[in-house]
Amino acid sequence: MQRILSAATVTAIGLTCKAYLNSGLCSVSVRGLPHLLDALHSTERRNGQGIVTVSNHLSTLDDPLTWGVLPVHTYLRSHLTRWTLGASDIMFTNPVFSAFFRRGQVIETFRGDGIYQPAVDDAIAKLCTGAWIHLFGEGKVCQSSTYKPDPQTGRSRLRRFKWGVGRILMETPRPPTIIPMWITGFDTLMPEGRAAPWKYSRAPVRASASRSARPFRPTRCSPRCGAMWARRRGLGRAAGARRWRGEAGGGRGGERTRQTRVALTELVQRAVETVGRSVSGTC
Repeated sequence: MQRILSAATVTAIGLTCKAYLNSGLCSVSVRGLPHLLDALHSTERRNGQGIVTVSNHLSTLDDPLTWGVLPVHTYLRSHLTRWTLGASDIMFTNPVFSAFFRRGQVIETFRGDGIYQPAVDDAIAKLCTGAWIHLFGEGKVCQSSTYKPDPQTGRSRLRRFKWGVGRILMETPRPPTIIPMWITGFDTLMPEGRAAPWKYSRAPVRASASRSARPFRPTRCSPRCGAMWARRRGLGRAAGARRWRGEAGGGRGGERTRQTRVALTELVQRAVETVGRSVSGTC
């Protein structure tokens, strides 16, 4: 019954988002969608390779409205629908909301509980079975007006991505397909800072856009990450997971693990910012 209710929820939300994007209330531009669709239907995924999409986070509309650009058939199968992490204090505030978001494939995440909380474990477990996980690396809504320049390059940068991004990628038995994305325009549809009840209403018609870049694997971009997954394959899935968590120190691993996690998170953030510069020059 739970599976049926989840499928019904995913389908209803997907179709509603698609109807809105095609209603004429906003104009939408999408680039690079075939990269995601090819990954969702790839042979590698059927063999258990997970998919991780990572993007900036402009507004509360980003998810699920962004996925209204997907073909209708993706709403009819949960395996073709993303899982994502959602803040407990925003999305799981009462039993009704909790049931709705869980059935909509959202994993309850607790702010301040760190990267070793059950929500991150759950995301890793799903990724290991070939699921699609979407991550908002900043961990919160950060509209473009809040971007700060890099002291060295002068370019605007996103808020530092959460280290949980690196941990999720590190603890998969095989490197997942990573697709960096950039979303723009949703901050004008749902600006932050408005008082209730207006903050829940849509702003006037605006243009929105999203772009997906070519997928990449960290093993091809970072020798450190390539060596890490090579060692994990040699250890096996269970032993590899213990190796990277570290069996001492509360399961937090050693300095080498921390450095790899930081480097991997930074690699993903740079990839997302590169897509942003190609779209709007924001980053």
